[in-house]
Amino acid sequence: MKCLILAAGYATRLYPLTENFPKPLLEVGGKSILDHLIEDIDRSGMIDEYIVISNGKFACHFEEWAHGKIRVVNDNTFTNETRLGAVRDIKFAIDSLGIDEELLVIAGDNLLDFSLCSFLDYYKEKKSSCVMRFYESDDQKLLKCGVLTVDQSDLVTDMTEKSPTPATHWVCPPFYIYTKEDARRIGEALEDGCGYDAPGSLVAWLCKKSDVYAMEMPGKRYDIGNLESYNRVKEEYKGIH
Repeated sequence: MKCLILAAGYATRLYPLTENFPKPLLEVGGKSILDHLIEDIDRSGMIDEYIVISNGKFACHFEEWAHGKIRVVNDNTFTNETRLGAVRDIKFAIDSLGIDEELLVIAGDNLLDFSLCSFLDYYKEKKSSCVMRFYESDDQKLLKCGVLTVDQSDLVTDMTEKSPTPATHWVCPPFYIYTKEDARRIGEALEDGCGYDAPGSLVAWLCKKSDVYAMEMPGKRYDIGNLESYNRVKEEYKGIH
């Protein structure tokens, strides 16, 4: 299995900190956000290569940082206004490297207080594409999220991105596992009008064509959206690691 790490955004809300430096390489608890993620996932023994999808502005930073079985793909965009968007970035990486296997796709700017190895175990059990879900009680936050509808077996029956009338309180964070067969359908999804900016748009399209299961998130995700939240996360994370 390959792990695709979405890291081609420009994190404009974190300026000036990220004006000339990528958000996933910001340090928390003595190491970069990406190092936290990769060290955790690597314990599963299921990933043979990590592929970081960067924009042209920050690719040099990722290339300087990359080590071991990490490869950097440059999508050759240079501004927030001309970015490809997450789904098109996934397709760009697949096409550039000729990838044809199972994919763990994650956003590169997330910190967790649990191990993603449990998510990989869930995928092994379900043998279908999988996402994660957590309960969001704040109605205002729901409006900015991908929202899932699931049945009693965890099967995703619907997903909407940033709906003005969310159907449930189940939010889908940016962690996805796609079977080889489903990963092959990304081009079809885009041709069929799938949204391309939010990574969850692919799930919204795919859950109508294939079985996608949603594992309840067993812990907390630390959101780093602005300078205030970054400083808060650095303090909170000290108590965990």
